Amino acid sequence: MPKTKNTAKRLQRKVAVITGGSKGIGKAIALSLASEGCDVVITARREDELKKAEKEIAAKGAHVLAVKADVRRPPEVDQLVRKVARTFGGVQILVNNAGVGFFDEVVRMPDEDFRVTLETNLFGAFYCTKAFLPFMIERKEGHIIQIASLAGKNTFARGAAYCASKHGLIAFAECLMLEVRQHNIKVTTICPGTVQTEFGSGDAKEKSWALTADDVAKSVLDVLTSSGGSIVSMVDLRPLKPQRH
Repeated sequence: MPKTKNTAKRLQRKVAVITGGSKGIGKAIALSLASEGCDVVITARREDELKKAEKEIAAKGAHVLAVKADVRRPPEVDQLVRKVARTFGGVQILVNNAGVGFFDEVVRMPDEDFRVTLETNLFGAFYCTKAFLPFMIERKEGHIIQIASLAGKNTFARGAAYCASKHGLIAFAECLMLEVRQHNIKVTTICPGTVQTEFGSGDAKEKSWALTADDVAKSVLDVLTSSGGSIVSMVDLRPLKPQRH
């Protein structure tokens, strides 16, 4: 008799929150997790982009909650948590993906650009992690994924704000992992290289050599479906054939 293909979804009934989930890497992650059975919560600051992404994710058969929120603002994060609790009762997966990038020489960089970069990329991850952790600790189950960057390890001129924010995020995640592992909560930091999105400067079409958002999403899925008795604490994700300078 022919073998029956196993069509079981690996993350069935899990609830995943993805910040910055309306486009780019965040939306790719949301679509990937929805395809594997997750109920998905996406956040972003723009209502129009959220609604568009919500329809795409719902087409995968997932229950989707789209919440307009700025992760830099604790009251909006608290409101997000309340909506997730009312709708799903809790959360098993948190992907801190929301991020911005301003690039300039330190002497020229406006104070506000530096502040916004740190507040979004680092403080936002802290606010969301702290807000959702109690659900995971209570249930002794959870996985927090921080979308950092190789820029957090490899510095470059005009990248002071962005590199500092991602370097801080890597250190934050490593400390967090040591604090929560005994609660059966995993923490993983994913550090992609250049990705084909419109993030930062340049046109995504000019980065054909770079990683795709789907490459990052697959890495997230691989980590979430890894062995239950181990932690993949850090992933460096690089283009196979980087651009030659």
